[in-house]
Amino acid sequence: MKLRALIFCLAMVAVAHAQSTQPSSASDLLHNALAAMGGEQKIRDLKTLHLTMLGHRNFLEQSERPEGPYIVEYEEIDEWRDLEHGRWQQEAHSRDVLEESSLKMIVAEEAAAQKAGDKEFAGSDELLQTASDALAFGPERVLLNGITATDLKRLPDLKLQDVPHQVAQFTSAGIPVRVFLNAETHLPTAVEWVSVYPYGIFWSIWGDVTTRVYYSLWWLQNGIHYPLQLDVFRNNLPDRSATIRKIEFNAQVPAETFAITPAVRSAFAARARITADERPLQIASRPVQEPAPGIVIIPGAWNTTIVRQQDGLVVLEAPISSGYSAKVIAEAERRFPGVPIRAVITTSDAWPHIGGVREYVARKIPVYVVARTVPLLQRFLDAPRTILPDALAKSPRKPLLHQVSDRVAIGSGPNRIEIYPLRGETSERQMMVYFPEHKLLYGSDVFQKTPDGKYFYPQTVSEVAAAVEREHLSVERFFMMHMGVTPWQDALGVLRDAS
Repeated sequence: MKLRALIFCLAMVAVAHAQSTQPSSASDLLHNALAAMGGEQKIRDLKTLHLTMLGHRNFLEQSERPEGPYIVEYEEIDEWRDLEHGRWQQEAHSRDVLEESSLKMIVAEEAAAQKAGDKEFAGSDELLQTASDALAFGPERVLLNGITATDLKRLPDLKLQDVPHQVAQFTSAGIPVRVFLNAETHLPTAVEWVSVYPYGIFWSIWGDVTTRVYYSLWWLQNGIHYPLQLDVFRNNLPDRSATIRKIEFNAQVPAETFAITPAVRSAFAARARITADERPLQIASRPVQEPAPGIVIIPGAWNTTIVRQQDGLVVLEAPISSGYSAKVIAEAERRFPGVPIRAVITTSDAWPHIGGVREYVARKIPVYVVARTVPLLQRFLDAPRTILPDALAKSPRKPLLHQVSDRVAIGSGPNRIEIYPLRGETSERQMMVYFPEHKLLYGSDVFQKTPDGKYFYPQTVSEVAAAVEREHLSVERFFMMHMGVTPWQDALGVLRDAS
């Protein structure tokens, strides 16, 4: 009997000990994670980080297919993080299929600058957000930020990458954050946050963006455990990946690392807080073109065309943002008072092309879209916008989508329109718009001219030319998303040269 009592007591002691060593709160989870990384004080003592990385970015916004495979940009990155003063600098040498470039980006004292060679110019508020994300959500700071959060709480455990994980949630600078901690090692496997990016062209269109960064390839140096691989997913899409080849903790920072000249600071202050919605409708240095009466091409960062037909207006392209589309609609009303907009045509699945479609849907205007793009467009229309709601988020409605899979005619009279899918190898989700009476073609954004006047690239020129020949169109002039009205023979010359 005494033996049984002894065994029972020992069992109770073991259970109590196990319970005492298991973290019971979110604060416990984060403190254990800091201990696993080398100790809370070691992490707090980090003032600067110097990272040398190799990485790549996927062109999620403009690859041949929304679900991939994606066009890739490769990067060599040198990055400084001043954790003590909230400063950040990154120098990236990038290469993709078309070009190679180097750019230095600096964020310091609420200003952003960029340097390309000897030229220095103001950055954007998007760059401020990039730096803020790197400084707040890196593994060296996210746990410390969580410990001091007033709303820190533990979420239910789960399996991540087939391994048991514990989850802590908190708010950092108004942004909801979740940290996924390996239940066996206590190290952070991933950090996730939800935010908006209104200052950029690509991610601004998606409203509430969920970013998750996975940490892996852990490394022990100077008593600190640190992940050497970072994989970034946005809205569950593989955005970018980077591998740290060299890391320096508390490295001495060269004096000029975060220097921004007064002139650039002033330039940044003058342009700061310009969201995608607030971009100007027209590039001041480029005049409006009217290749035929009632066809008005507005040259912007992404061109938009207003077409006057007998029974109303057709808008060609809805780029950039809902706010930008509101400006286009206002311009149409100014130029053609009292004439309703009967339709908008979006010719490509590139994100900047569809960025303004939501405004037309909110106003019950039919949208013509290539049939293959409908799943992407529907995902865009359904995207949550709780943080910065637009007109469609405030008054949701079902879109009027006209799927184009073959020739479609719109309107009558001299400015009647015909739409054709391009069906090219690289342009399978794009379509061209033809004005038969004017022998004028709009070729979407399949190609454009480089600053030296050359076309890139011959493959896409050949796809538009093949579509023109297939549909037996008689084209004399053409224009594109980033090109004004140009003789058709000029494009055909590119094919002759390539042959």
